[in-house]
Amino acid sequence: MNKLLFAGLLLALPLSLAAAPQSVNVPLPAPSATPLAAPTAAPTAAAAFAQLDPAQQRQRRSDYAAWRALPEGERERIRQAAARFAALPADQQQRLRAQFQAQDQAFREGWRLGPQLGAEFPKLHGLFGFVPPQQRDAVLAVLRQLSPSQLAQLALVAQRTPPQERDSVRSAFLTVPAAERDTWLKRQAGQ
Repeated sequence: MNKLLFAGLLLALPLSLAAAPQSVNVPLPAPSATPLAAPTAAPTAAAAFAQLDPAQQRQRRSDYAAWRALPEGERERIRQAAARFAALPADQQQRLRAQFQAQDQAFREGWRLGPQLGAEFPKLHGLFGFVPPQQRDAVLAVLRQLSPSQLAQLALVAQRTPPQERDSVRSAFLTVPAAERDTWLKRQAGQ
């Protein structure tokens, strides 16, 4: 199985679980004439969340925010990948989880951007891995507008850009109007 697919599968599971409400629909018992002990409620998502330590709670919140930031089409692709992943035998799921966890943290974090950007993130990391916080939303909006061929060209630009020029190239890219991006990308990629 190729690395991008299993990485996408692994990303899909925690994001889809964090995004899906977890509730249990328990039928009420029939009324009886004898008094019963106070029922113990099934654990709710809120109760389960409260049991997590603060770091795990922050991670869940972060996962959920990443999920909500994805376009619906990307979320659907992740849901489908999660279903395929869930259908795998448990030992294969565990193997894929272990392989994903063995990857570099930056690589794993890139998959939080969704299947399209996650696949290209290792190549885009040089230009977009350390974006100033005030630019993040604008950068993601622009990156999500790009076609797969534009992303491939931008990945080439990112890989060819020396570290000392990354900020200026990224800023220049962000100021290019959408109608002129193809031309800009081809010129920068040397095509």
